[in-house]
Amino acid sequence: MSISALKLERLHPQTGTAFVLERGQSLHIASPTGEQVADVAAFSLDDPRESFSAGRTLDYNASIYISTGDALYSNRSAVMLAIVKDDVGRHDYLLTPCSEKMFELLRGRYGHPSCHGNLTAALARFGIQPDAISATFNAFMSVTIDARGKVHIEPPLSKPGDEIVLRAEMDLIVGLTACSSEHTNAGECKPIDYCIT
Repeated sequence: MSISALKLERLHPQTGTAFVLERGQSLHIASPTGEQVADVAAFSLDDPRESFSAGRTLDYNASIYISTGDALYSNRSAVMLAIVKDDVGRHDYLLTPCSEKMFELLRGRYGHPSCHGNLTAALARFGIQPDAISATFNAFMSVTIDARGKVHIEPPLSKPGDEIVLRAEMDLIVGLTACSSEHTNAGECKPIDYCIT
């Protein structure tokens, strides 16, 4: 089903939310204006100590770039989410969600909104503590690595209306943000649309 035919919820710039995503349900994430990252945090509903692992996801996909047909794995090596549709083909899962401390250390900015802060607030009702929010799948984020191993954050490749669809392979608690970092989002933070089918 086309994203345009779905009833979408909107995350305003620099905000986040959290919800239960049942096994077999699909999370549609769209960039209505293009060039905007969405951070996705995932925890097992049965035992939130099982969570998305960037390291295990790298182990089993053997690539830093994942797309349709690939999967996101937990710290217990179980498939949490399968990528079933991807209009963009470039996402990141190496970098952690931006945090207030990151803005202080890297940008000299204090009290800046952050994905970690938004995820912490949204996931609190599920009993998930801030220290448990350590890895996210950063939909639409464009990261390159040069020959010397240096990481570069590039403008997202998403165009207006592009989407990615993630299917839950277990019952999950999911946190979702419209990323708060201007640097990551081509200089301006923008909204993210989403829905569950």
